[in-house]
Amino acid sequence: MIDPDFRRDDRKYMLKPENRLKKVRDFNLLIKHGQWTSGSFLTLKWLELAKIKDYFPKKEDSDKFEKQLKLAFSVGLKIDKKAVARNRVRRQLREVVRLIIKTGRVRAGYYLMFVPKPAIKDKNYAEISQEVELLLRKTKLLNG
Repeated sequence: MIDPDFRRDDRKYMLKPENRLKKVRDFNLLIKHGQWTSGSFLTLKWLELAKIKDYFPKKEDSDKFEKQLKLAFSVGLKIDKKAVARNRVRRQLREVVRLIIKTGRVRAGYYLMFVPKPAIKDKNYAEISQEVELLLRKTKLLNG
């Protein structure tokens, strides 16, 4: 018998909707004004929102907009042709970042996009977690 609350319980393991980078406008800001930081098998594109106040949307509250933290994960076909492998990498990255956010260790006011390199498919969860923390420390986005 399947537990009827299964889906509801599953949501606590997802990245919160307010932390997801979804709008084309936001992606364009990140791509145009963001900076790259690379590790051995993962690359991070990051943008500090406080530095681009001229480009904030007019309809939104600028104080609230400046304090948000939004994330994206871009796992392309170069990683693997098989969707199963790409989805596995995406899930692992999302979980590592979700746990870091949950503990409150990432500073707000940034857009982040994680772009893995093909070497990531041979890495385990612990190595991915270590690399994500290294990149966040490199960009000074990690508290403590």
